Amino acid sequence: MSDFSFQQVDVFASEPLRGNPLAVVIGADTLTDAQMAAFANWTNLSETTFLLQPTDPRADYRVRIFTPQRELPFAGHPTLGTCHAWLAAGGIAKGDEIIQQCEIGLVRIRRRDHLLSFAAPALRRSGAVDADIMARVLQGLRLPAQAIIAANWVDNGPGWMAVQLASRQEVLAIEPDFAVLAGLRVGVVGPWNAEIDGEDAQFEVRAFTAAGFEDPVTGSLNAGLAQWLIDSGIAPSRYIASQGTALGRAGRVHVERDGDETWIGGAVTTCIAGTLTL
Repeated sequence: MSDFSFQQVDVFASEPLRGNPLAVVIGADTLTDAQMAAFANWTNLSETTFLLQPTDPRADYRVRIFTPQRELPFAGHPTLGTCHAWLAAGGIAKGDEIIQQCEIGLVRIRRRDHLLSFAAPALRRSGAVDADIMARVLQGLRLPAQAIIAANWVDNGPGWMAVQLASRQEVLAIEPDFAVLAGLRVGVVGPWNAEIDGEDAQFEVRAFTAAGFEDPVTGSLNAGLAQWLIDSGIAPSRYIASQGTALGRAGRVHVERDGDETWIGGAVTTCIAGTLTL
């Protein structure tokens, strides 16, 4: 058995316990694939990450990202949470930006004020959603066809597709049937009305996973959504998305289009720091 530094952090919230938790194992190079998968299954968080030495000389660190069931090529809140843990453990970037190596390649991360932001990776799949999948989504979200204003694939690795509704209230009213949605990763977005909802955010987002639960705050989904919404003229080049409201969280995802790049940012807080023995 060996000891490893361990952190559990809260991502996309300015105060602890209001965002999306992430477990991070630091210096995990000696762990086997089976040990990583078993620990991720044991934590039972949406994702657990393992910090490793990079194999690409351009990268500052390498990360592997596991759900309780499988490994992911990329995910957003694990990217920011892992970067926060790496910095807290004494990590020093080689350049002005932090370079993360993961299965999809190199991901750039920057620090501004109290936020960490990652450059959204290119979409692996975009465009219209097939009619048979849309029929399942409508049934799974218990929505009439006319409730969907638009739909699009927004897949940058995990496999997200998304639908747009008319309002925040409609988004929050959804009571999904996860048995119908099984195997699909469905994001839902609707605009805030400043007079009714306030000005703390401009969009409400919910994320229904293929594993049958709602994710509190989802960086990969928001990254895909941002590229779709901004490119389509639905959203401005800079906005804040609220997520996790239906779960009692207060996630805030900061989106900014900078030139040709879309940056997804949020605050990260360390909640647990200690030693893991495996």
